Amino acid sequence: MTPPSLHIRAVITWLAIFPLVAIGMTAIAPVSADWHPVLRAFVLSLVVVPVAVYAVVPQLMRGYGALARRRVSSPHVPQHQGPAQLRAADDG
Repeated sequence: MTPPSLHIRAVITWLAIFPLVAIGMTAIAPVSADWHPVLRAFVLSLVVVPVAVYAVVPQLMRGYGALARRRVSSPHVPQHQGPAQLRAADDG
C-alpha cells in the first residue's frame, strides 16, 4: 500500500500535536505563569514532541492505514451513470 499523501500526514500530525499542546499548556499553566514564553514553549516541546512522534502519530497512522485498507477491500459501489451511459445500456 502506498504511504499517505503529504496532506494526510500533515492532518494526522496536527491531530496529534494540537490536543497535546492544549493539554500541556493547561497542565503547566499553574507553575509556568511567571516564565518567559520561550521557556514555556521549550519545556512544553520537550514533552509534546516525543509523545507525539513515538506514541500518538504512529497510532493515528495505524488507524488511517486500517481505514484505508478497509475502503480498498470493501465491495465496489457502482458510480452514478450519466445519461449517455444509461442510453448505451438500454441499447445493448
